[in-house]
Amino acid sequence: MSIYNYLVKKPNGEILSMETYRNKVLLIVNSANHCEFTYQYEDLQKLYEKYAQQGVQVLSFPCNQFGAQNPEDGQTTATQCKLQFGVSYPVFDKINVNGDSTHPLFNYLKHEVDCPTFKRETMQQKMMYKSIQENYPEYLIGRNIRWNFTKFLVNQKGQVIKRFEPYDSFLDIEQAIEVLL
Repeated sequence: MSIYNYLVKKPNGEILSMETYRNKVLLIVNSANHCEFTYQYEDLQKLYEKYAQQGVQVLSFPCNQFGAQNPEDGQTTATQCKLQFGVSYPVFDKINVNGDSTHPLFNYLKHEVDCPTFKRETMQQKMMYKSIQENYPEYLIGRNIRWNFTKFLVNQKGQVIKRFEPYDSFLDIEQAIEVLL
């Protein structure tokens, strides 16, 4: 299997093959419109604008599994991303990233790279850990996605290279992208 074997759904219901993104560097993110990390839409847009001409594509998949932070449907979410945050990269239909109904693409992504140890160095990290521990302790086990705005970096050959947690620095993400270009 490779990333190109998966199908994803646009907010309008149209099915798209990940083959569409062959030979591109991909940054795939599970997102939410009402999350403390929602500001990252703008950071993702900046990365996309900076590197799109070099073959980098950001792909956003809204998810409502973490604190019900994206209750809107996929179409409403995509419209909000465009109007509120200036997002021009693709925002797909809403999916699940953990549990029995995990979207197959995200099941693949999270099993292709190691899940980093959850950092508890900053106040934000400590608060996030506590919230997950209290509300979703199962997300701290194994390769589960722990919160919105977890990102996966995929190279031009479709190989999953790295997983970034929501609190990881965009400078680190940018450096990892540049290594692939």
